[in-house]
Amino acid sequence: MILIGQFDSPFVRRVGIALELYGLAYEHRPWSTFGDADKIAPLNSLLRVPTLMLDDGIALVETFVILDTLDQMAPADKRLIARDGPARRDTLRVAAFAAGISDKAVALFYEENFHDAPNASYVARLQAQIGDTIAKLEAERAAISSTWWLGESLTHADIAVAAMLRHLTEAYAGRYRLADWPALTRHSAACEALPVFQKISQPFIFTPAKS
Repeated sequence: MILIGQFDSPFVRRVGIALELYGLAYEHRPWSTFGDADKIAPLNSLLRVPTLMLDDGIALVETFVILDTLDQMAPADKRLIARDGPARRDTLRVAAFAAGISDKAVALFYEENFHDAPNASYVARLQAQIGDTIAKLEAERAAISSTWWLGESLTHADIAVAAMLRHLTEAYAGRYRLADWPALTRHSAACEALPVFQKISQPFIFTPAKS
């Protein structure tokens, strides 16, 4: 398999971490949707990352689709999500909120960096969506005493939240700070201390499109 995208993307990072934890062989191509669009387009016309090229030549897009496919390929004792029931629902629920924050953060980045005059009301709406949802996650994590979000085993929920926090606080250094969310800070620190998080890691960078 080939994973396309840079690990400063919270979405690409989530897939990379899952591949590592599942012990699935893959090649990583750190292509940017801006600087390497000509390489990505023949494989994914949406020009989105992550893109995962399967061994049969099929290209998968959208993080949840990719992770669902990897979950089915992984050994049962290594899967990062329950097969069914409330544990599966809650893993997906938390991961969806974290992914939603990352979606809004990317939209905010585009609005502020690709428009001569960003739309102030849209920017305010995005900031409110990010802030309100992080506050929700902070309150939920603060009420949980287990090592990880859903118990004593790492799941996609934990990975999604940590990847989101790393991206958000690096892409908007000074505007969003881990120190503002003590429970999420502890959660992030526990995740980032794991060898797989240190391996699948890249400081946030912004590569403009080729001229």
